[in-house]
Amino acid sequence: MSTRDLFKAWERGTGLLKKQPPLKERIGKTIYRLKIQKDKLEMATTRMQKQDRNLFERCVEAQLAKDPIRAAMYANECAEVRKMLNIMLRAQLAIEQAILRLETVQEFGDVVAVMAPVASVVNVLKTQLSGIIPEVSYELGAIGEELNGIVAEVGEATGRSWEIEAASEEARQILEKASFVAEQKMKETLPEIPSTELPSRESMKKV
Repeated sequence: MSTRDLFKAWERGTGLLKKQPPLKERIGKTIYRLKIQKDKLEMATTRMQKQDRNLFERCVEAQLAKDPIRAAMYANECAEVRKMLNIMLRAQLAIEQAILRLETVQEFGDVVAVMAPVASVVNVLKTQLSGIIPEVSYELGAIGEELNGIVAEVGEATGRSWEIEAASEEARQILEKASFVAEQKMKETLPEIPSTELPSRESMKKV
C-alpha cells in the first residue's frame, strides 16, 4: 500500500479527522519543528566549540608556565565540555536522519514502519539532552508525543501494528551511526587535550 493510500485510509478510518489536520500536514509540521531543534543544537555546538578552544588554550598556557595544577584544571574542564559536545553532535546527526526519514514517508513507504523508529530516536534524544539543553529536550518530548500519536492512529486505521522490537532495533542503529560520525568529527576538528599530571604530595612539600 502506497503512502497516499495509507493517508486516505487513515483519514477514512479515524474519527479524529474533524479535529486534527491532515496526516501529511502533521508530518510536515513535525519536520519543521525538528529542523528548528537541529538549528538550535548547531548554534549551541558552535558556542561550545568556542568554549573548548578557550579552555584548551588556557591549558597549554598553564603548561608553558609550568603550572600543572592550573593545567590539570583546564584539561578536566575541557574534557567535560567535550562530553557535552559529543552528546550534542550525536543528537544533531540523529535528528538529521530522523528528518530525512520523515521526508521520505511523505512520498512513499510504510508510515508506521518509518515513523515508529523515528519516534523512539526522538524520545531517547529528549532524555540525553535534558541536562544539557532543557529547551530542546522539552520540545523533543512534545514532538515525540506527536509522533507516537500519529503512529498509533495510523496503525489503528490501517491495521498495522507497531512492532516495538523492530522499531527499537532500527532506532538503535540510527543512534549508533550518529554516535560514530560524531566521534569522527570530534577527532577531526578538536585537538587532543594535553596530558597533565598533578604534582605529588611529596613534591608539593619540597616546594
